[in-house]
Amino acid sequence: MRVADKVAVVTGGGAGIGAAVATALAAAGARVVVADLDEVAALAVSARINGEYPGTTVGVGADAADTAAIRELIAVAEREFGPVDLYFANAGISGAAGLDATEDDWDLSLAVNLRAHIRAAQLLVPGWVERGEGYFVSTASAAGLLTQIGSATYSVTKHAAVGFAEWLNITYGDQGVRVSCLCPMGVNTKLLYAGRDSGEALGAAATRAVVSAGEVLEPAEVAEIVLAAVDAEQFLILPHPQVLEMYRNKGSDYDRWLRGMRRYQSALLAETH
Repeated sequence: MRVADKVAVVTGGGAGIGAAVATALAAAGARVVVADLDEVAALAVSARINGEYPGTTVGVGADAADTAAIRELIAVAEREFGPVDLYFANAGISGAAGLDATEDDWDLSLAVNLRAHIRAAQLLVPGWVERGEGYFVSTASAAGLLTQIGSATYSVTKHAAVGFAEWLNITYGDQGVRVSCLCPMGVNTKLLYAGRDSGEALGAAATRAVVSAGEVLEPAEVAEIVLAAVDAEQFLILPHPQVLEMYRNKGSDYDRWLRGMRRYQSALLAETH
């Protein structure tokens, strides 16, 4: 899908990948609703983009996991620019480390990293099927194809996000609905360093694992790759190409891969002490 003259909503748009994607969309001629739980951040990103590309964005403070808030984002887009053509379900949280994650931790991770995508799709896909066109971009993670050392909540919900994106693509792909799933490794955002800053050994190991596994990309680099994938209507977006080889190795010998991950985790934990 060409994004020029299209209307997009980007959640988690107040920083990181979301802000970079919103900027890239505006530069390519799209009109964008920049949404973030932090309204000040969303407004700041929108103002910066409008300074470069006047009239292309509006900023909105919104909880991307809340159905009423998603409905309002869609209404804002329609009021300001027209019907939503692309939805970037980008908001995400890192989650808690280990089995100490509480019921509330699990509920929050499931809500933000998974249910937010489901709820947005429920509101948008029927209309896209009627129109014969629409695009859903799910930000998951390489953890959704591989795993995440440390955080069960993150690993499980990102696997689920990949699974939902796959299902959405299969179910509606022949009805004009395009779906892509972004699965990066290390990107220079606050989310990358959340584990390290938590003080938890597992959390620190998780950050070290991501940083040591490959190049840490800048959000703008990822945004460029995302827009190229949308243009090509490519499902799996891998800013770090080595993730595909890791995924193949996992599938070819699961037990060997699990043993290797345990050894890797042990080495990382030893480095944090």
